[in-house]
Amino acid sequence: MSRRPCIAGHVMLRSCSRSEFVTLRCEKWGPMPTRMLIVFNPAAGARRRRKLLAALDLLRGIGMRPEVADTARRGHAVELARAAAEEGMRIVVAAGGDGTIAEVASGLAGSDSALGVLPLGTANVLALELGLPRAPVKAAEVLAMGRTALLHPGLARYPDGRELLFVQMLGAGFDAAVVHRLSTPLKRTIGKGAYIWQTMREMPRYPFPPMRVVLDGREETAASAIVTKGRLYAGRFLLAPGADPHEEGFHVALFRDAGVLAAMRYGAALPLGCLPRMRGVDILRAREVRLEGQDIPLQADGDAAGCTPVAIGAAPKAMRIVVP
Repeated sequence: MSRRPCIAGHVMLRSCSRSEFVTLRCEKWGPMPTRMLIVFNPAAGARRRRKLLAALDLLRGIGMRPEVADTARRGHAVELARAAAEEGMRIVVAAGGDGTIAEVASGLAGSDSALGVLPLGTANVLALELGLPRAPVKAAEVLAMGRTALLHPGLARYPDGRELLFVQMLGAGFDAAVVHRLSTPLKRTIGKGAYIWQTMREMPRYPFPPMRVVLDGREETAASAIVTKGRLYAGRFLLAPGADPHEEGFHVALFRDAGVLAAMRYGAALPLGCLPRMRGVDILRAREVRLEGQDIPLQADGDAAGCTPVAIGAAPKAMRIVVP
């Protein structure tokens, strides 16, 4: 994705399809605060720590005062971000992948603090969606600019009262089964290759149970579904051409066909850019979504997120995110 200059408060972002642009409303967020908290997962490894240190050097070199907080467990980023927002920190940065971003966003939900991103993950889908540079040092330059836009996260609600905020997508079915069984050490070692390996292992054993999908009261059926805020999936691959994370509502990709052969067809179509147009795939719009079925696995922003049933709607309040 490439970026055009901000014109009259708008930024034009070029999508993976050369003929497509997404326009987002942006604004200068007043004087950029010199102090910011950067939330980092030390389990990401030494190589990503070095990239973070390079970004810190740049920020300090231009007079900013970044503070780093390492996470100690899953969910810790939520607590760190929430505490920072309560202390009045104007910007909290997620240094990691989409899962870390979602946790920091969850901690900032309902506050006036802005979310910043240093992309240090495997897929970095949200960073690609927003047109952020892949290099953390270049992304740090974006943080220094202080330009923000509104982001409308989704909120998943479970029957037991739990809630889970997501910023990019929530998947149900086969892709979530892959995430549930994915080896974290393997992911750290070979990156995206771990997803391919686990996908091939999962195909012959996943049962592809039918799922009931309710979109604004309208019932549909599918073998798998992805409720997305953005256009991209698993990196730069196009899933929902008309989606925009800066708008309310969702695009819902329904994969109608079940079984190994169907999963292979969908998987082959994804890198070719033709998945949204292929037979057996429907991309529908909705503001409220229910996913129903017997213990069908769920994933949110690339992390395991329990099982169905789940109700999905908008988070109570939009949040600000730092953009190019």
